[in-house]
Amino acid sequence: MNLQLGSTGADVSRLEQRLKDLNLYTGDVDGVYGGGVQAAVKSFQKANGLGFDGVAGPQTWSALFPGEAPPATPLLGAPIGERCLALSGAFETSTGFPDCFCGLTGDFDGMGMSYGVLQWNLGQGTLQPLFSDLLSAHEDVMASLFHDNLDALKNMIESPMSAQVEWSRSIQDPVRHVIFEPWKGLFLSLGRAPEFQAVQVAHAQVRQQQATALCQRFGVATERALALMFDICVQNGSIGSDVEAQIRADFAAIPADAAPMDAEVARLQSIANRRAQAASPAFVEDVRVRKLTIANGAGTVHGVPYDLEQQFGIRLQPM
Repeated sequence: MNLQLGSTGADVSRLEQRLKDLNLYTGDVDGVYGGGVQAAVKSFQKANGLGFDGVAGPQTWSALFPGEAPPATPLLGAPIGERCLALSGAFETSTGFPDCFCGLTGDFDGMGMSYGVLQWNLGQGTLQPLFSDLLSAHEDVMASLFHDNLDALKNMIESPMSAQVEWSRSIQDPVRHVIFEPWKGLFLSLGRAPEFQAVQVAHAQVRQQQATALCQRFGVATERALALMFDICVQNGSIGSDVEAQIRADFAAIPADAAPMDAEVARLQSIANRRAQAASPAFVEDVRVRKLTIANGAGTVHGVPYDLEQQFGIRLQPM
């Protein structure tokens, strides 16, 4: 697995500490592969005659940690649905797996607070069921994390939606929409709890079912196709009849003698482009880049490079 800009987790923390020990990195050891880590990796690569790209791939990792195999993505053995969830979660939260489960944003969009791998929110009533499910199944976990703050969270969940949104606004900066402590730290800790991650995975299954149905509807059948349809369900809802007609016309123009996987990529590119064109004008290019990154298997979204097979184990092969 390559560690690169946007990667997060324990392996990034190890990398940061090693670079700090070598006096190449002066930032925090926080498990986030940011610009400072990238610059330090480039300095190490330059000094050791390695490929100068700022990516901690196998060669760079072996030079930093002699005799040690580079880290493997834990997603390789996960079900395809969870791999698709991790990819869309990375897009939604701008953090890699598994920290995408901790994604937390304030009231920038009028929804009060958005949280989790798919940014469920209070304003649309999509976040409250996750809290309720965890309380029902694992109140002990929430009590061990929230302690004397748990009653306030319970009272919020039991309140009318307008009061829930107002509560969320009371625990964040009204201008920058940053969640105040201790709530920020409490929610980040909750997002790292396996029990809450399992709740998020369960709630994402609705999107996976919708994505599977879209794959069947459009006759695409690879892991990459499922990832694209899943991301459409997450970011855009679905594909309307007008867009479908355009996609069908594109499909008809694909040469009949095209290799099967070439034809599959062409279909995915059509779906990506046509769905992007149907987005709100201000977001067309954002949607296009994100969707084409999936269709092509690689790309850069919001400045972060993605390789679906390397990072998420999502391949151009039948599901």
